[in-house]
Amino acid sequence: MRVVVADDSLLVRKGIVTLLREAGIEVQAEAASADALLAAVDEHRPDVAIVDIRMPPAFDDEGIQAAHALRAKHPQMAIVLLSQHVDFGTAMLVLAERPERLGYLLKDRVTNVTEFAATLRRVAAGGTALDPEVVQRLLASRADNGPLSVLTEREREVLALVAEGRSNRGIGDRLGVSERAVQKHVTAIFDKLGLAPGEDDNRRILAVLLYLRSAS
Repeated sequence: MRVVVADDSLLVRKGIVTLLREAGIEVQAEAASADALLAAVDEHRPDVAIVDIRMPPAFDDEGIQAAHALRAKHPQMAIVLLSQHVDFGTAMLVLAERPERLGYLLKDRVTNVTEFAATLRRVAAGGTALDPEVVQRLLASRADNGPLSVLTEREREVLALVAEGRSNRGIGDRLGVSERAVQKHVTAIFDKLGLAPGEDDNRRILAVLLYLRSAS
């Protein structure tokens, strides 16, 4: 897997690069600004771009704007957005528009290299990955009369873990239930949300999309 890392903080950027290389991931380029990121992606065509949300010159939403530009120009490339703090607003809008091949993580989560590498692989394969703290905030802010109101509490828990990008096996390990039991819950979620039969990976992304929209 080939990645480009964009963060204006040299210390943070080098730390991420070191962790990725320890995990056997090829870092093709580093960038300290949104403009440098766009140029690096055009040159190297990585599998994943890791993008800090707040970058120079204004440290506002330059990373988000760069993500929009990258998705328009390189739709098959995955993007993982990094944030120092949970920041719904614009980041959630980006996710809700098209959640496939997209992740949103807090920078604190990057210190777990095994989990971080697994997240990059999931989004590179077409999945979605939300930071667990972000998922918990979404659960707390969901509308009771939204599209997820038809789900049971256990089904909401399963969907939250789907939103984190976890596999059925990973969900089972977290909840202490069998993989078969998780699949039953996932199937029930698909049915209740009116997601037509098809590829499970695609339906998982659609379920996450509804999940995001219910909290927006």
